[in-house]
Parts: sequence; C-alpha cells; structure tokens
Amino acid sequence: MHPDAKVTEEQGSQWVSSEKDSFLFANIPATYYQTPIQELLERGGRIKKALGKDLLILAHHYQQDDTFSLADFSGDSLYLAQQAAKARAKYIVFAGVHFMAESADILTGDDQIVTLPNLTAGCSMADMADHDQVEDAFEQVEEITGAKVIPVTYINSTAATKAFTAQKGGVVCTSSNSGKILKWAFSVGQKVFFFPDQFLGINTALAMGIPREEIVLWRRDKHDGGLSPEALKRAKVILWDGFCSVHQRFTPAHVAAVRKRIPDVTVMVHPECPAETVAAADFSGSTSEILKKVTEAPKGSKWAIGTEINMVNRMARDFKAKDGKYIEVLNPTVCICSTMYRNHPAHVLWVLDHLAKGEVIHRILVPEPIKSQSRAALTRMLELSA
Repeated sequence: MHPDAKVTEEQGSQWVSSEKDSFLFANIPATYYQTPIQELLERGGRIKKALGKDLLILAHHYQQDDTFSLADFSGDSLYLAQQAAKARAKYIVFAGVHFMAESADILTGDDQIVTLPNLTAGCSMADMADHDQVEDAFEQVEEITGAKVIPVTYINSTAATKAFTAQKGGVVCTSSNSGKILKWAFSVGQKVFFFPDQFLGINTALAMGIPREEIVLWRRDKHDGGLSPEALKRAKVILWDGFCSVHQRFTPAHVAAVRKRIPDVTVMVHPECPAETVAAADFSGSTSEILKKVTEAPKGSKWAIGTEINMVNRMARDFKAKDGKYIEVLNPTVCICSTMYRNHPAHVLWVLDHLAKGEVIHRILVPEPIKSQSRAALTRMLELSA
C-alpha cells in the first residue's frame, strides 16, 4: 500500500467473502443516494482534477451511463486488463465487477491500490466455477484420458481459478482473443479444458473447425461430469457448464423475429450467446469488436445487437447522432448486467471522497501466492494477444 494512504475500518482486510458481508459493506451514507446525479458527477470531476495522475478510473462497456461518464478509459475485459497493466496511477477505481478489479490488482504494482465502488458487484458466471470443483474435474479428465490437458479460463473467473490455471500450465482468455489462446493451447497440449463459459468455449472451438462430436460439456453436478470415458478420450475440448445470465437469453427466435420485422437488418451477437444464436446471426464478437464493426459500417445501416443493454443503448444514441445508423437490442426483454449496474455514481463518489482525504475503502487485494500465480496466467494472455 502507498505509504500516505490509510485504510479505514469500513474497508475490511480482503474483498467481500459472503453475500451477507457484501451488502453490509454496500451501506453507504444516505446523503450520497439523496444527492442529485449531476452534483455527484460534478463533485467526482473535481476530485479527479485534484488527484490528477494519481487517479485512474476504468469502466466496462456494460456500465450504466452516468458512472461510465466518469471513466478515463472504457472497453472490454482485454482492453481494461491492458490499461491496468500499463497504469502508473496510485489509485485505480474499477467501475466493473469483482473479477475485473481482481485482475487489475494482479497486474499492478504493490504500491498501487485498486478499489471497487460497490463490493456487491460480482459475476454469476465466475461464481459457477468453484476453484475446488474445477481442480477436481481437471484431475479426473487427466486421469481418465491420460492426455496432456491445457486449462483455459475465461477472464470472467476468480483469482483462485486463474491461479490454478497457471499452476497447470494454462492461460486466461477473453472474448477478444479466445481464438488465439485456444490455438496456442493446442500447440502445447492435446486437449483443452475450458471454463467457466460453455458458450464462448463452443463458439470458439466451432470457429476453429473443431467438430461438434469432439466438444463435450462437463456437468458439475454429475459423476465424471456426466461423460463416459470414451467421450472424454474422443473430445478435444471439454467445456465447463457455466454461462452468462445476460447472453444466454438471446435466442435464434429473436434473430428470426428481427429479420422479419427489419428485412435489411444486420445481426451481431456476443460469443457468450448460445451456439445456435451465434450461427443464426451475421456476426459475433466481443464488445470491442461489436463497436468496431458498427463504427466501420455504412451510414444509415441497421443493426440488432445481442449484448448488454447499457452498451447497446449508448451505441444507439451515439451512432444515430453521428451517422444515422439504427441500432436496437436483439432481445426486446431488458438484458441488463444487474451486478455491474450496482456501481452507481453515489458509490463512485463515496470512494473518491475517501481517496481525496488519503483514505482507502473497498480495496480489492488479492493475497499471495494467488496473486503471483494469477499474474503468470494473465501475463501469458497479454503476451499472446500482442
């Protein structure tokens, strides 16, 4: 910790470990919630200016607009991990979810401090891959197949599972670089054990030309994952049965409905969507790839996009004003990352007010040896993505 920063009792020594504790820590003073948004943003802007280069605010594309406006950098998980790795700021406020802030802490120096505005901002997908369950499953796959198995964990995972991945010679991936990462994994091993997102795993494997019969799903509630020894030995990719609660809601029926309603629409979805939805769409890609694709599209083009609604609504507003493009969310039912949304400007200002006084609250601190082991897996990812 930086020598002139002091940790208040409100913080706790580690990141939140239980649902009960997480809501306890989220109880910020009522005056913050009662303050008008514009005033929160203005006060936040003044603190940013006062702290200058000592402060860096990062925000994921899925962040709500008001909080998003406070960010110095915004992007997908890969871009934000790269910014964290390059950061020299004393304080990094990460307007995202737990695993993102953990990754930032892992990639920054011991003299840098990473905070998460609201400690209840977690990720249900990351929670689906319990470290002990993953390790047990991996060992079973190795024992049954006798093959060299390379673990690949999606960045949407806990620091403990990233550390396990490094211990077994594996690597982290994001939705931007999953193809590169799997290609590397097959260059050093015979099989890939991919977790926690089954859909990113299968979509990446299919795009690489791996036959469906060589892709199997390990069910964490079944003995031996519900798979026969023959199926495991035949498989090249073993998928964990996790998923994103937002992206699994986009279906081929939504694609068919929007094509019927808007015949000249282009459909693009995130690769965390089910394989059938990705197959029905025109394109799939990470949030940065979605943004790039629409940016480069002709003026006046029409798009239906299957990803989190805060990003889609922001794009719809910005691109309509810029070059007349029409954009709507693929699923008419609101698809919102509810935990990401918990980083309200009130939470951000509460953290900033403390930092302005040299105090730290809501610090995300990954302990050793998990930190150094996770860093190895994340650093390998960044090197392979260069």
